[in-house]
Amino acid sequence: MLAVALAFLLAGSVMAALTRDGSSPFASAAGLIFRPVQSLSAWAAKEMSGLGIRFKSSSFYKDRVDALEKELGEHRQRMTDYYRLQQENEFLREFLEIKGENPDHSYVNATIIGRDANDRFGSFTLNKGSAHGVKADNTVIYGKYFVGVVTSVMATQCTVETILHPGVNIAAFESRTRETGFVETTAQLSGKGLCRLSGIERSTDIAQGGIVCSSGTGGKFPGGLLIGEVKEIADAEENISTYAVIEPYADFSRLIDVFIITGFRH
Repeated sequence: MLAVALAFLLAGSVMAALTRDGSSPFASAAGLIFRPVQSLSAWAAKEMSGLGIRFKSSSFYKDRVDALEKELGEHRQRMTDYYRLQQENEFLREFLEIKGENPDHSYVNATIIGRDANDRFGSFTLNKGSAHGVKADNTVIYGKYFVGVVTSVMATQCTVETILHPGVNIAAFESRTRETGFVETTAQLSGKGLCRLSGIERSTDIAQGGIVCSSGTGGKFPGGLLIGEVKEIADAEENISTYAVIEPYADFSRLIDVFIITGFRH
């Protein structure tokens, strides 16, 4: 028994000498085993401490982005309001100019409240009707531009067919040559956003860039309204006449507010 004890004591002394730090071999073995675990725990603790900082940073930047998006939205709204006011000022300026040139005309301002998506000729509905003095065949204008004709009327609204509708026919003339004819269109031309001044001679002096206006002939529509610009001269296929292809001045797709001429001196 004493020999066994002495053997353990001797073995312990040898192991202590080998470790050179007096620590137990069992402690050294445990250290070797758990050292990787301790390193992993230290790394995890470090990462977790930084995670809170990153979460905080992410929240900060999200708030900043939200604030910038709000500021951008407010800026866009201000720009929208600016452009709307600019268009309204231009619209009213042109209206006052034409009203000054035609003091005998009577007008009703109106706003487009509906468009027929299936109508390829650009017809629309206005928020004024018979209760406001509107009648069928009244002329609709935007500034000095001839837009279209009222075709049906109810108490508080009316329907307008633009000059791109094949059913609209307007007595007109070309301003430089004073040659007269009538503005109409076809389904093919209308599909391209064009109409034409028909009824002119093949020997016409009308040229590209000419200005076509309503003439007032027949008394149905007032004269002097701008209709469009001549793009080209072409020969009619159905007869021996010539016509001038016209691009209307009015941009029908962007119209919002217009005026209806409810009365004028012939």
